Amino acid sequence: MPKTVIISGSPSAKSRVHGVLQLAAESLQNEGHTVEWVNVWEIPADDLLSLKFDSPALTKAFGLVEAADAVIVATPVYKASYSGILKVFLDLLPQKALENKTVFPIAVGGTLAHLLIIDYALKPVLAALGAEHIVSGVYVLDSHVAWGSDGRAALAGEVRERLDAGLQKLAHATAVASIR
Repeated sequence: MPKTVIISGSPSAKSRVHGVLQLAAESLQNEGHTVEWVNVWEIPADDLLSLKFDSPALTKAFGLVEAADAVIVATPVYKASYSGILKVFLDLLPQKALENKTVFPIAVGGTLAHLLIIDYALKPVLAALGAEHIVSGVYVLDSHVAWGSDGRAALAGEVRERLDAGLQKLAHATAVASIR
């Protein structure tokens, strides 16, 4: 059973990023993946900013990333880039933390003007962390995420199709990598 870890760079639990990630997690679980979460906002700020590599929260998060076959890295867009909280966490990961893992970036932003955040801001950092197989990312406009009466996120038609296509590529690449 493939292991996927989701790294959420959202600063809160109730966000469009989190809603998109919940949909992604459900899809992967339906495909037989074990899904674990690293919600960076849950890691104590003092641990992140004081570089407490031995803190229980960071040790757990690093262990989840290390044990994963696949990693989803998701962020809201702030000032045409990924969130600061995600930046701090990625900076603390070991140098080759994403080596031999399939990585799928997701960004949620307010305008199409920031569409290239994945290619020009996020992918270079992921590659610096050893990611060699980065599945084409998905950019989601804020306006394409709606909340149902049940409190669950719903995505506008083609956005859900792009997310599902990316998740299928992630699942396929992870399966191929496990054969090698």
